[in-house]
Amino acid sequence: MRADRVVLGTNVLISAALTRTGPPRGVVDLVRATNGVLLLSDETFAELRHRTLGSKFDRYVGRESRAAFVGLLAAVAEWVPIAGARLGCRDPADDKILETALMGRTDLLVTGAPDLLAMSPFHGIPIITPARCLALHGQGSPAATDLHERAR
Repeated sequence: MRADRVVLGTNVLISAALTRTGPPRGVVDLVRATNGVLLLSDETFAELRHRTLGSKFDRYVGRESRAAFVGLLAAVAEWVPIAGARLGCRDPADDKILETALMGRTDLLVTGAPDLLAMSPFHGIPIITPARCLALHGQGSPAATDLHERAR
């Protein structure tokens, strides 16, 4: 399965910001290690920044570390313009993720959101979980070098 151009769901990116282990972090590291392109839109990034930097996660990882991680993602991503189309997701808030995937001509959308997973494939785009992504790419653990370490 190709994964040159990837959209990662907000939940995957938040999980990756909070822990250095587990499938979400492994997927972020895999994209980086394989020179994949992370696709973001202004709308998906705004949600990511708002949710990741909220005080809800202060007890897990310091705000400064989370901000550095989010900033690094912004710096390495390819930005995709979207128009706010309604694409029929059961959770309308997830339509922006689908539109980013479509407009960015993504190869793969990785998420833990059940409403998005239920739509796979969406216009030919596979939508899979982080664990499935790692399994398909023969990864059992995250790459040694990761975005979180570079954010320090």
